[in-house]
Amino acid sequence: MTLEITQRYAKSLSPSGARPTDAPEWIDAIDNPYLHGVFAPVTAPRADHTCAIEGELPKDLSGAYFRNGPNNRFAPKNRYHWFDGDGLVHGVWFEDGRARYRSRYVSTDGAAIETERGEAVWPGVLGPFDFSLPLGPIKDTANTDLLFLDDRVVALWYESGRAYTLDPRTLETVPATARIEGLPRRISAHSKVDPHTGDFVFFNYGNEAPFMQYGVLRPDGELHLTDITLPGPRRPHDLGLTPRYSVLHDFPVFFDEALFAKTGKRIPLFHPDVPTRYGVVPRFGGDADVKWFECEPCYMLHVVNCWEDGDKVVMIGCRTSDPTLRPDPRDGKIAAMLSGLKLQANLYRWTFDLATGAVEEGPLDDENAEFPMIHDRWIGQQNRWAYLSRIPYEIPATFDGLLKYDLASGDVASRYDYAPGVFGSEAAFAPRDGGTEEDDGYLVTIATDTNDWTSACLVFDAKDLTSGPRARVRLPGRVPAGFHSTFVAGRGWY
Repeated sequence: MTLEITQRYAKSLSPSGARPTDAPEWIDAIDNPYLHGVFAPVTAPRADHTCAIEGELPKDLSGAYFRNGPNNRFAPKNRYHWFDGDGLVHGVWFEDGRARYRSRYVSTDGAAIETERGEAVWPGVLGPFDFSLPLGPIKDTANTDLLFLDDRVVALWYESGRAYTLDPRTLETVPATARIEGLPRRISAHSKVDPHTGDFVFFNYGNEAPFMQYGVLRPDGELHLTDITLPGPRRPHDLGLTPRYSVLHDFPVFFDEALFAKTGKRIPLFHPDVPTRYGVVPRFGGDADVKWFECEPCYMLHVVNCWEDGDKVVMIGCRTSDPTLRPDPRDGKIAAMLSGLKLQANLYRWTFDLATGAVEEGPLDDENAEFPMIHDRWIGQQNRWAYLSRIPYEIPATFDGLLKYDLASGDVASRYDYAPGVFGSEAAFAPRDGGTEEDDGYLVTIATDTNDWTSACLVFDAKDLTSGPRARVRLPGRVPAGFHSTFVAGRGWY
């Protein structure tokens, strides 16, 4: 079979044209670039492996880097979307200059059904949707985000799903703690843990009213949950957090409800004549307490950080000015998916004046960069440094470099460009043992080299990315491109 569509996106493939040998054979019959090259799934997770190290791994780096991502176990039954793959979590543990690696699938309810049947059951996010399927028309894959709560790694799904909990030492899926069990069934991927109070702040959304819910789970297990009024079904992806407020998102990107009711197809459309709205709500407020601010039409996946400045709330994020889909007709039935993954975003600042209702907004930089990370201790506090992944326009949904931004000026303070054919993952900040400064630590990521299909965990000095990685932790197998990561500091997990 000639993979014509895949070859048009061949820069994500090996320069030599060689196929990853650890990918399943069924991908060879499917012309979809997000099943090939750096995106190709692996056939199985990896057992514990003590890793060889190039360079010197810092002795004051203690903790674990975890990264989530999609990895299909079975050939898709319909058009495949990159978001459809089962959640496969990779872990690299550091202690006393040593490192070990392992990977494990998130044992979701949907994965259990498909494993028992030995084939894919759900058609994926591109539909068509079958509401008679068990657990609903779309499989909750828990493949998107990771956070740390109550001594558990929590795997979450971008469409709002169950909070699956993993043992941080083994990555095996384990029962949730009593507090996590108290959460609603549906939680969006980019919920937040306040590092200063322990509050778990979350939201969810759906196709039927209430179109959004906002909630806070206190450390003592007390749950605050309220419905949020929206004009219709929306697809917010993240929220902002300050000590007193949360910032909710309502973007003019939504699908035709009549078409969905008739055909079950969700085709998101950008409405440039409809303003973007951000709702600032007191942490324990309700629907009536939300103060909405109208802004220039746009879309945004990820917030960098938020903080308070007197009566003002400042939000910095990665803004997409025009998310309009421009499908290439040569891409056939997956044209909309391929177009939608051509993410173009730049660093942007909004300031919401709670006293006057005024908004100030504007760009900080024009580099195409996303998947921002900061030192977790500064969540909700005014910070200076942020670490973003650079996205090449010609190879959508890949990262070809790391950028350290000075948020005060919008300048790139330092950067690192991967070698040709090497693509990174979301890079997490790892605080140095005993460190006190905001950038006193390391930046940790996993990179895959399509020249030889090897992967390594790279450790950078967070103060200076330009000097390159201080250490390369050689992993026992290839790690496909994925989504979000987190670093959990501490000792005793090795």
